[in-house]
Amino acid sequence: MEHMVISDQATAVLAEPTATYDIRGGGGVRLHAREWGNRQGRAVVFIHGWSASHVCWARQMQGRLADEFRLVAFDNRGHGMSEKPLGADSYREPQLWADDLAAVIDQLGLDRPVLVAWSYGGFIVSDYIRAYGEDRIGAVNLVGAAVMMKPPTFDNIGPGFLENAPDASLPDLATNIAAVRRFLGVSTAEPLEPDDWSAALAWNMVVPPEVKGALISRRIDGDDVLAGLSVPVLVTHGRSDTIVLPSMAEHVLDVCRTARPSWYEGVGHMPFVEDQARFDREVAELAEDVA
Repeated sequence: MEHMVISDQATAVLAEPTATYDIRGGGGVRLHAREWGNRQGRAVVFIHGWSASHVCWARQMQGRLADEFRLVAFDNRGHGMSEKPLGADSYREPQLWADDLAAVIDQLGLDRPVLVAWSYGGFIVSDYIRAYGEDRIGAVNLVGAAVMMKPPTFDNIGPGFLENAPDASLPDLATNIAAVRRFLGVSTAEPLEPDDWSAALAWNMVVPPEVKGALISRRIDGDDVLAGLSVPVLVTHGRSDTIVLPSMAEHVLDVCRTARPSWYEGVGHMPFVEDQARFDREVAELAEDVA
């Protein structure tokens, strides 16, 4: 296996945003969003995964993408600096997730943005397109993304997630912390830099266990959305991903006629951190190709 050295050209500290927003998403839930980069450029919306936050994209917000594009990242409902209702119904209804992303696009006036969806973000993009169609978006980048969740078998979801997410969803703090630490330990092929690791531990721990549990209680199948897409889809996936298995990406490539692969050898579940230079370059190329 190729040895991957995680770049140290950016740290986990976010660059100062050019704007911050409070957005009303589905059911009136308050969502926190931030913006960086070139306001005149093509918009790129970054959608984080399960138990994460907008901070996970810190490297992108101070890298080459910020010179050319309008970069927007937001905290999903229940995460980061967004509102955190504890009732499971706030997370199980697909329309709420669709409405959240629609609110970000509409309230910020984004013109056919590229959607960069990491991990659980793949579900959110599927929810949005099923409800609102694809006319308002320019392209999709699925990054270690999940498009189906079918308990109890959890096809194409790996042991890195299945062995840790249940304990990370428990209210006992020691059990929760231990599970999150294990989860982070298998999220990358090589250990995260200390600043990145501590930031990731922090953003995981601000997500209430009730929220983490509610997210993984859904039954989801995005094949109907994928099969009907006409916008370009870049499938970015680490060959060493044990959170969302490479077989998930293979499934997307089989179902979606507009999808093309970008395989990262020696990379786990966080290609945007593990190989930032390549990741940023490929997002830029995808955004530049939007007509």
